[in-house]
Amino acid sequence: MGDAKKPQLASLVQAGAQQTEAEPITERIFMAKDISNAYLVKTDGGDVLVNAGFMGSAQSIKTLFEPHRSGPLQAIFLTQAHADHFGGVPVLKESDTKIVAQRGFVDTAQFFHRLMPYLGRRSGKLWGGTIQGRRDPVPEVAPDIAVDDHLALEFGGTRFDVIATPGGESPDAVAVWMPAEKTLFTGNLFGPVFMSVPNLNTVRGDKPRSVERFLSSLNRVRTLGAELLITGHGEPIRGGDHIQAQLDKLYDAVAYIRDETIAGMNAGKDLYQLMAEVTLPAHLSLLQAHGKVSWAVRSIWHEYSGWFLYDSTASLYPVPPSAVYQDIADLAGGADALATRAQGHVEARRAVQAIQLLDIALTAAPAHRHSLDVKRQALQQLLDAAAAADNLSEIMWLRSELKAVDDTLNPSGYSYKKPYNKPDNNSGNKPGND
Repeated sequence: MGDAKKPQLASLVQAGAQQTEAEPITERIFMAKDISNAYLVKTDGGDVLVNAGFMGSAQSIKTLFEPHRSGPLQAIFLTQAHADHFGGVPVLKESDTKIVAQRGFVDTAQFFHRLMPYLGRRSGKLWGGTIQGRRDPVPEVAPDIAVDDHLALEFGGTRFDVIATPGGESPDAVAVWMPAEKTLFTGNLFGPVFMSVPNLNTVRGDKPRSVERFLSSLNRVRTLGAELLITGHGEPIRGGDHIQAQLDKLYDAVAYIRDETIAGMNAGKDLYQLMAEVTLPAHLSLLQAHGKVSWAVRSIWHEYSGWFLYDSTASLYPVPPSAVYQDIADLAGGADALATRAQGHVEARRAVQAIQLLDIALTAAPAHRHSLDVKRQALQQLLDAAAAADNLSEIMWLRSELKAVDDTLNPSGYSYKKPYNKPDNNSGNKPGND
């Protein structure tokens, strides 16, 4: 990415690019950084892995772990059926390695397989400039040991408790608990950025994640008393008191968003009003590097209320609002008049209102230069604000929209201002990885 400051999530998923040695976490646990990290755990009778990295990274992960291997690879625990967690399995597994995952792992993997063309296009727009490298096919992986709710296993004299956490990024998510070591591997239960607002429904698209299941799963792991917390991305979190305080804060913050959303619904407030009004108090503040409070409000609203907002009869029928955009443009006096009004919104720092008008103008006249110029200003205004908030999905969406405007304004490829990398045009075939 071409920015002086990368979004935190971009830095996390690219952290392994220059790694030359596995990073020791304890004397027995080592980390290989990848889009999602893989972890080697040494036991008295061989080794286990927690997650296996992305497809194109598997050989690198194997090389990083090789100097620390102590015996045969007995098991690979998979914390969820996203390809950046299991893509390296065919390269890393050995003849007697047991694959351990939640019973719904295959169903979740099949969900992504069935929707790959759709989700791949959407993921490519958001992640194409961040996740690069080989694009090997996603392998078919099935567990040898399928876990329902909880299963205690022993490998090499070390106990591993596999605990279902369906409130994480997928319904098959699990955490791996080593009770004697008080060490907890959570995968992406908390999302890719620890202490960020969870993405209850991703921008790229996925099965919606229930706030109730998230809180239930979080509550389940926060009662374990972990003294070492190892997530799917980034550095481990150490210290029992610190971990407990952080997990309590995360629980209370998400519960606060849920409760405020429900209270607003009961008070008769509409969705957009609540998205604008619900904020976290200072003592419960979270990062918004992956999810956002306003997005969580929207996800919770739809979880409890469904798709119909009770806002317009037209929403009940298969006719999009854009069906009357040409009529509105004609009545407004054409694209020029809409662009001029949108310019006023931009100058008043109301970029979203400007884009709403420009959607109408550019539906009526897709190559209208005045509208495109103003849309570029509006998008740049939103991007500047998003960069300060550090939310990667929002940033990459806005950059992709800016690129589309630039490509229309300058078909030759010249851009008078490009504050972003040009995404790889072949990056659309991306599995879900957040």
